[in-house]
Amino acid sequence: MLKDYLRLHFIVLLWGFTAILGKLISVPPVELVFWRTLIASVGLGLLLMLRRQTWRVRPLAALRLLGVGALVAVHWITFFLAARLSSVSVCLAGMATLALWTSLLEPLILWRPVRAYEVILGLLTMMGLYLVSQAEFDQLLGLGVAVFSAGLSALFSVFNSKLVKEHPPLRLTFYEMLGACLSILLFFPLYSRYFTENAGLHLALKPWDYVWLLLLAGVCTVYAFSSSVELMKRLSAFVINLTVNLEPVYGILLAVLMYWLHVPGFREEQMSTGFYLGTLVILFSVLIHPVLDQWNQRRARRLQQPIPDEIIVGNP
Repeated sequence: MLKDYLRLHFIVLLWGFTAILGKLISVPPVELVFWRTLIASVGLGLLLMLRRQTWRVRPLAALRLLGVGALVAVHWITFFLAARLSSVSVCLAGMATLALWTSLLEPLILWRPVRAYEVILGLLTMMGLYLVSQAEFDQLLGLGVAVFSAGLSALFSVFNSKLVKEHPPLRLTFYEMLGACLSILLFFPLYSRYFTENAGLHLALKPWDYVWLLLLAGVCTVYAFSSSVELMKRLSAFVINLTVNLEPVYGILLAVLMYWLHVPGFREEQMSTGFYLGTLVILFSVLIHPVLDQWNQRRARRLQQPIPDEIIVGNP
């Protein structure tokens, strides 16, 4: 069991490392996500073949999965863009609003009741965001893009919570990575003409980019995903969700480490006290959310249990 816990934390550490890798790779965010999704879809396709799982789905279901993949592409593009418009730490502070977005979107899409504690945690998150924005006002654009990216992540996570009941996770992720890659390919002509200042696409990679991309797509995406699915068979959803919420913490610590090591491109990672105070407020709301969620589920199960006849007042 200890080995599984350590492995889970290692996977979350890898996910926290993605923003660092996105800043180290030289190509722009759109081309970066194209390479990442291309390598990931090939890797996931090979995993399907090795595990002898079918990738056949009904045409309408395939379109849904590919459509969610396009949403994933926009999320990753805005995520890496936020990391370049600001520091990695500010980007991850914005991404920590994922739980807030999920609490807002789930009642709208899944038609479930609004939970009072999620409203309170949402207000707490907004307070933390205000502290971060006031402390790092010069990085406000990057923070805003990161918060928007977190909203997109929450949106496709809500969609996936329904789709994962219909498709095995590995096949689902393969189609979504494929959809992300294909959507960027379709976007390339428009992007090249209107968004690159007539400079065209920058698909050429530098020598170190190959290393970082293999880490990003092969290790942080294919390996991390397949391992997390395996761990879901042995660890509770509560433990996994609580640990995954540590991703911004690991990411910010890694960004600070890059600053201490004087890695080029990470000089802006030295933050003010206000930033860390605001981030702590956000992270507190993120980490306490699954605890309250589990408490709410236990309470709901207790209320659904039949009450013994002998303790019902006035029972004939």
